[in-house]
Amino acid sequence: QVQLVESGGGLVQAGGSLRLSCAASGRTLSSYVMGWFRQAPGKEREFVGGTSWNSISTYYSESVKGRFTISRDTAKNMVYLQMNSLKPEDTAVYYCAEDSAPWRVAVSVTPSVFGSWGQGTQVTVSS
Repeated sequence: QVQLVESGGGLVQAGGSLRLSCAASGRTLSSYVMGWFRQAPGKEREFVGGTSWNSISTYYSESVKGRFTISRDTAKNMVYLQMNSLKPEDTAVYYCAEDSAPWRVAVSVTPSVFGSWGQGTQVTVSS
């Protein structure tokens, strides 16, 4: 079982940038689709973006497309979420997650597909 730990959240002004990191331990992430989700108070968990092994397949929600970028560093067993042009509506707890099936090759937006989750990191964007 892989353990995931997010970091890099914080308070930033609208228009600013943050880079979130997801560190994995226990085993490598190389063969798994990785996703980022977020959850704001009183709202359901929302898909942000995901990437397959080697970033061959990527998908982003329309609300973040063009502003957020997911990347992998296989050597460091890390996944990143670069967030630019942040908006107050981006305020949420952000989670990284690993697909439960190493054979899946397409990014899914369904939270139940992802079997391992980090503890989350808070991102707050002030107006």
